[in-house]
Amino acid sequence: MVEFKEKYSYGGWENCLYLSNGNIELVATTDVGPRIMRFSFLGQQNLFRELKNEMGKTGGNDFRLYGGSRFWHGPEANPRSYFPDNELVEYGWDGSTIKLLQKVESTTGMQKEILIKMDPEVDKVSLTYRIYNKNLWNIKLAPWALTVMNLGGRAIIPQEPFQSWEKKLTPARPMVLWGYTAMDDPRWIWGRKYIQLKQDRDAKTRQKIGLLNKQGWVAYDLGEDLFIKRYGFDPDASYVDYGVNTEIYTDKDILEVETLGRYDDIEPGGCVEHKENWYIFKAWPGEDEDSIDSTVLPLLEKTELP
Repeated sequence: MVEFKEKYSYGGWENCLYLSNGNIELVATTDVGPRIMRFSFLGQQNLFRELKNEMGKTGGNDFRLYGGSRFWHGPEANPRSYFPDNELVEYGWDGSTIKLLQKVESTTGMQKEILIKMDPEVDKVSLTYRIYNKNLWNIKLAPWALTVMNLGGRAIIPQEPFQSWEKKLTPARPMVLWGYTAMDDPRWIWGRKYIQLKQDRDAKTRQKIGLLNKQGWVAYDLGEDLFIKRYGFDPDASYVDYGVNTEIYTDKDILEVETLGRYDDIEPGGCVEHKENWYIFKAWPGEDEDSIDSTVLPLLEKTELP
């Protein structure tokens, strides 16, 4: 059974929503957003980053990061992507699913919605993200789910399976870099099976990578907790940023695990949808690839795509 609480106080916001299946818990605020601010084992460390100087704030015209997990539309552009989600959001609860609905964005004519459903028996949360076009004209965009992870962890991104030159002549691992990406930065671990990126509180620069990830998962290792996102890949879809559906960004304050849906035209009154499944496990994968294989891959067998 899943416990639901409304008017739950968290981080200085009085109008939060709480879910727990007795083993894990999730908190979403309705004072701003849509935002999910906490995902954790019951009473234990938050997997998500909380920016203390912004927690509890509402209103205003400046974009605030807040932390937690947010919902954007890609490709990234300022000011379009940076519409401040500082206002109250509508919510509903039907006994199994929370619905968070943002007001129509005054500068873009778009409206964001997140559906959140916690499994009563498995440490899993299913999310459906939707963007509605409230304009009188078509808009082309991609739904973009950005989860700001807590400090000091490590992102683990699977590569496509290795194939020899004799077996496959065509490319298999699309990867894009940003102008500020430095491949010799010590936060990167470039392996044959995995790409890893560490969050470092003392870092002086930013790093980002994008990949077309057909494996359907990405993970974040934070001490004894392992967070896994599952999401789909559509071989017939177009994706933004030279065709990627996974992006990882870090600086001294955050590391973001980002997934993107297909890049489509949305007709007036229409919407685009993106889905994720979130899981957390108690696990301690090392940085070497054998350790990741032996620790993470058996856990993946317990998960599923949305």
